[in-house]
Amino acid sequence: MPVFYDQMNKAVQLQQTPKRIISIVPSQTELLFDLGLDERIVGVTKFCIHPADKVKHIAKIGGTKQLNIQAIHNLQPDLIIANKEENGQSQVEELMRHYPVWISDIQNLPTALDMITKVGEITGTETKAGELINKIAKQFRALQPARPKLQVMYLIWRKPYMAAGHGTFINNMLQLCGFENVVNTLRYPELSADAIIAAKPDVLLLSSEPYPFAQKHIDEFKQMLPGAKIELVDGELFSWYGSRLLHSPGYFNALIDKLTAK
Repeated sequence: MPVFYDQMNKAVQLQQTPKRIISIVPSQTELLFDLGLDERIVGVTKFCIHPADKVKHIAKIGGTKQLNIQAIHNLQPDLIIANKEENGQSQVEELMRHYPVWISDIQNLPTALDMITKVGEITGTETKAGELINKIAKQFRALQPARPKLQVMYLIWRKPYMAAGHGTFINNMLQLCGFENVVNTLRYPELSADAIIAAKPDVLLLSSEPYPFAQKHIDEFKQMLPGAKIELVDGELFSWYGSRLLHSPGYFNALIDKLTAK
């Protein structure tokens, strides 16, 4: 029986090439479709929104952190694709008692590309995965980082304010853009309004997800940070680490041009 290793260095043993795959991670769901696995995907979460025309026909098995375990049992998967950060540990461990569960652990672009390689291997789509990685790498080579570096804060939540700190995939994307993250705390710290003001970012980026920041919030932050540039950004292009990375560098280049324009 073939054995594969996930990004937790955990052995995942399969009886055969998987035919009934469940993805409980939105960005990896999109990747599976882009690897041509449409007919083998039997279940996704309610947050798996891409590709919209295809996921609407797939059974939903709850949210990323509130999975419907019985719905998963009903689908009888032979492979589940999960993520260390996005899924709850206890539920993933429960699923591992019944099914092969492959878990990703993403901190930066290299680990994202490694994930694509390994998902290609375990699903028998190595060639397509390799082609996808080459395209993504080529796009990132064309990325023109900001010069000089901009001091940036990236907010993902409101009430309480939460930012993307160091040790996150978002932070790595900021670094590749030539942005210096003023939030030095690890992971996703809560910040007070006073802490945001004290950090003195040149630029405040308001993500479209998981909190849907909008134009009305720009006005709110302009009062807090009158000297900063405040921009709404596409959270998927900063935080989705699957095939959506194809679109990130072009978006980043346009954003950098806008933020560095005199």
